[in-house]
Amino acid sequence: MGNIYQEIQLILHGIWRRRWIALGVAWGVCLIGWIVVSMVPNRYESQARVFVQMQSLLSDKIGVTPLEQQRDIDRVKRTLTSTVNLEKVVRGTDLANTVSTDKEVTGAASGLRDAIKVTEQQENLFEIKAKIGLPGLSDPENAKLSRAVVQKMIDIFVEENLSGDRRETSQSLKFLDQQIVQKEEQLRTAETRRVEFERNSLGLLPGVGSVQSRMESARAELNQIDSNLMAAQGSLAAVNGQLAATPPTISMPGLGGGGDSRVAILEGQLSEAQSRGWTDSHPDMQALRSQLARARASGSRGGGGGYSTPNPAYSSLRAIQAEKQAAVGAMSARKAQLQAELSQFAARQVEQPGAEAEQDRLSRDYEAIKLQYDKLLADREAIRMRGQVASSTDSVAFRVIDPPSSPRQPVAPDRPLLMAGVLIAGLLAGLGTAFALSQLNSGFATPQKLAAVTGMSVVGAVGEVETPARQAVTAKRKKMFLGGVAGLGGVFALLVVVDMIQRSGVA
Repeated sequence: MGNIYQEIQLILHGIWRRRWIALGVAWGVCLIGWIVVSMVPNRYESQARVFVQMQSLLSDKIGVTPLEQQRDIDRVKRTLTSTVNLEKVVRGTDLANTVSTDKEVTGAASGLRDAIKVTEQQENLFEIKAKIGLPGLSDPENAKLSRAVVQKMIDIFVEENLSGDRRETSQSLKFLDQQIVQKEEQLRTAETRRVEFERNSLGLLPGVGSVQSRMESARAELNQIDSNLMAAQGSLAAVNGQLAATPPTISMPGLGGGGDSRVAILEGQLSEAQSRGWTDSHPDMQALRSQLARARASGSRGGGGGYSTPNPAYSSLRAIQAEKQAAVGAMSARKAQLQAELSQFAARQVEQPGAEAEQDRLSRDYEAIKLQYDKLLADREAIRMRGQVASSTDSVAFRVIDPPSSPRQPVAPDRPLLMAGVLIAGLLAGLGTAFALSQLNSGFATPQKLAAVTGMSVVGAVGEVETPARQAVTAKRKKMFLGGVAGLGGVFALLVVVDMIQRSGVA
């Protein structure tokens, strides 16, 4: 323990002997360090808070959910400190006076990235901070610039949220319009190919869709026509039977001259039938001629008085007969047409076995393009509606809770702390230098140290004798040394006071 105490004394003695060197080193380090600290510009911080309020009443009706709105706001928050936006800040503030080229603008924007911070304090409440401290500007200019930067960031934040959707909507609509034009051309081409194929291969087969479905539709219509035709033919036969059993005229009792009147009526009906194209073999023509013969024979015998009138039942049956004949003729013609078309297409299938596959492919391509076209139209309408809602209503409202603050005190650097650190570093550097020099000295401070190193006994030692004059010089040097140490502390205190005055002088 005694040896350790002795070694400490020797170290302190060695440092004390070189105290002027230690003081000089301390002064040098402190002066250099304080100059460097004084050259570091003050950084001023301005901050603001913005509240984002999302209206979801009408937005929900058109499919814009609160989650999508929140995702858009998060996207803007993430991209707020992008290079493009920071370049807008540089050009929109006094920073524009410090740059002249695009390269310098980009460099200034990169420097702002670390100085600006956007944080979300709670739901929909954002805080924007900016720390500015440019070497070429004074403290008031840096304080003013920090507030301007925060205000510009708020403007960009609002602008990106309000105009970002409009810009995105416009770009989306432009893209969809281009796609719709392309799909219209493709749809028109597919429709032309399909119509051309159907005209050449399917003829007038009824129905839509594939070859198989259209042939089944044609067969179903043919079966229906067969059933209806049989029913119509049966109904026509029944009407013909009723008509054959119904006299065309009715004999009415009355005065003479009735026979001649009946003959005239029958001759008129006979002429009407001939004008219709009925031949003599027609059953009605035969019946009329038979009635006319009997009427003439009765008139030649000079029968009793009376006359004949047209039978209303007969006329009604004739009208029904004409209607039934027309229906039978139309169904017969349609049946013949369907049979001919089915036969023709069956022959084409034999000649062109790949026609059905080709028709299926064309129909499949057309339906696929039409489905895409309809979806593009629906998407365009939905995006247009969302854009109108976003531009016509306040779907997202911004309120500045705390406007950008005007900083009066710098937030960095902490000069008193830095200068205190420089002072401590200077003192340690001086002590370290004195200690190193004492260790490099080849002399011995005590006889015991000399005996320990040489291994020989030390007979004696001559101590230092101080005269009164010597003591006065030593005392004076001590005072000068203490004054130097005190001066170092005084300079430190003076620098701290000056820094405090400069801080309080910022408007």
